[in-house]
Formats: sequence, structure tokens, C-alpha cells
Amino acid sequence: MRIGAPGAERPVVLLPDGRHLDLSGLTDDIDGEFLAGDGPGRLRDAVAGDRLPEIDVVGQRVGPPIARPGVVLCIGMNYAAHAAESGSDAPQWPVIFYKAPNTVVGPYDEVLLPRGSAKADWEVELAIVIGRRARYLGSPADAPAHVGGYAICNDVSERALQLETSGGQWSKGKSCETFNPLGPWLVTPDEIPDPQTLGLRAWVNGEARQASNTKDMIFNVATLIYELSQVTVLEPGDVINTGTPEGVALSGRFPYLMEGDIMELEIDGLGRQRQRVGQA
Repeated sequence: MRIGAPGAERPVVLLPDGRHLDLSGLTDDIDGEFLAGDGPGRLRDAVAGDRLPEIDVVGQRVGPPIARPGVVLCIGMNYAAHAAESGSDAPQWPVIFYKAPNTVVGPYDEVLLPRGSAKADWEVELAIVIGRRARYLGSPADAPAHVGGYAICNDVSERALQLETSGGQWSKGKSCETFNPLGPWLVTPDEIPDPQTLGLRAWVNGEARQASNTKDMIFNVATLIYELSQVTVLEPGDVINTGTPEGVALSGRFPYLMEGDIMELEIDGLGRQRQRVGQA
């Protein structure tokens, strides 16, 4: 985890017993450099050796669990039911678009509606954080070795900007400020032996909106990393949002987000997010 004010977060580890340990003596931050330098392995050794001091985080802001991602790569229509509710056929190849890295905020930070927004939407997603450089992988079987961890993402979207005035580029409706709450935790792969068995759920104002499982992905985690590595170089700290299941406002079954709405999202083993919707 990363705890503290925006831009001044400090690295922390959450233990199974609920205690938090200060990682400042081990690393300046949880970022690509930490992951690439076997940071999780060094962390495990430090915890086992009781070399990290306990820290009180009560009342402190929880930041995104990874600092300064180089890119945020997103996968569109990766659940067949969501593709259908969007009016599209299931894709033959992964649909890829980019989100501005500065959209990444903490899991409890306010999400700001862009000025003039009328069609802001929620999307619970499994996020992959890359832990090791991935370039032209030989097969999907090579992909798991390049995963640094997993987290919950809310791929907030402004559908008018994404689809009606986009000029053909989805990123326009995806890159508004605060549109990528991430966390609360970065969970290392040893804690998630099979990322294709995770339940995903989302609520708006306490009412259920999304309920699915990552087993329903069209392209699984390993395939996504493999396919992306054929067209771009994935660097440690990069974030991949793997797509959302059905149950979004774009379906026409639910109203779009308004100021004051509360979004809550959770994924098995990865914790829970909560954001209030505000106005830019």
C-alpha cells in the first residue's frame, strides 16, 4: 500500500493480521524500479526477519498502490455480456486503448465529473501491474512471470466523450482527471494463484450494478499480456485494465453518475473501493 497525501505517499505493507509495517527503510516508493529490483522478494525477507517497524495508518489517506505508471493500457469489451450490452459483437482480437497515467488516484479519492458531463459511467475491473519487462513473449505461458501484482480498478468513463464526440478515439472519454481509482492494495501473484477465478462486484448508492467473475473474460490475463507484448513493450509499473463485465450505465438499464453518487467496487482477495462523485 501507499499511505499519505497525493504526491507524498509512503510505502507500507499490510500483514494478514491487520498490522501495517513501514517500508521506507527498504524503498522510497512502490514503483516500477521497486518491482523490477525484486522488491517483493526483499520485502518478504524483511517481514520474515522482523526488520520493519510497525506504523499507525488510522485516519490517513490511502493512495494508489503503484506510483507513476508509465502507461495505463485498457482492454475494451473483454466480457461477452458487456460487449452485447454495448451493442457490439465479441471482439476477435483484444480491443486496446490508452488512459492518461495521471488519471490514477487512490481507491477512496473523489471522482470528478468533467465540466458539462452528462454520461459518466463506472466500470469495475481487474488491474494487472507489470513487474518485469515484457517484449515479444513467446507464448501466453510466459506471461505470469511478468506480473508484479493485481489490484482493483474503476475504469471511469464519460460515454459522450468516448463515443459521441470522440473522433474515433475512446481515450478522450477515459482520460479525465481522477478517472482511474486504483487499489487499495497491490496484491502479489503468490496471493492470487489463479486470476481467472475472481468475483467482481460494483454498487452505486448501495444498489447492485455489476456481479461477474474473471473466468468470463474473453481474453484471459496471460493472453492479454502476451498479445500486448507483441505490439508494445510493457515496463515494470505499467498498469493494464483488463475490461469490465455487464452492468454499466451504457446498457440503458441504469442512470449515469451524478454529483453526490457513491460508487463501491470489490474483487475477491483484492479489497474494496469507495468513491464519492464530485464536480470538476
